[in-house]
Amino acid sequence: MTTAFLAGLIAGYGVAIPVGAIAVLILGLAVRTSFRVGASGALGVATADGVCAGVAAFGGAIVAGWLAPLATPLRLAAAAVLFALAAHGAWRALRVPGPTRPAGERRGLDTPVRAFVGILALTLLNPATVVYFTALVLGRADLGGSGTAIAALFTLGVFIASASWQLLIAAGGRVVGRVLTSDRGRLVTALLSSAIIAALAASMLFSH
Repeated sequence: MTTAFLAGLIAGYGVAIPVGAIAVLILGLAVRTSFRVGASGALGVATADGVCAGVAAFGGAIVAGWLAPLATPLRLAAAAVLFALAAHGAWRALRVPGPTRPAGERRGLDTPVRAFVGILALTLLNPATVVYFTALVLGRADLGGSGTAIAALFTLGVFIASASWQLLIAAGGRVVGRVLTSDRGRLVTALLSSAIIAALAASMLFSH
């Protein structure tokens, strides 16, 4: 049982640690809004990774076969969403500052619920994550225990690993936000985040 949980932890860190568009997005949210919003986005990623791990662990190779024909349209959809987020972030950074909106009128991913749901949905658009976890599950015959217990512990390990790493990114974003408190600093941070997200979306389009 412990082996399955540790395997999930390792697998979760393996998929979470490489810094990509989602990590940059969480960092930017934490800088521009609050740790609470960034942490909500981080938990959205962790939930998506846990769902993908659970689907892979419980469904095995059959799931990967179902998703294979959809890999290209899902990748294109994810790239389109990233481009939209990059454009929205740049627009917010460049527009003339106006009166601060009440919390209930904020748009985009600038509330905890929207950050969680939006980043959860965006992360789930990547079928490679399910394929990644499926390959790990099928390649490990030494986890021990019943099939259901193995899948549950493996999924829990993935969620904890992903959540801990993404929350670390969000916390780091708040530190950066305190340093870059000037209007110019926030402008540069927002534009840099948008540029990186757009570049990663472009690389996603031409990766296959």
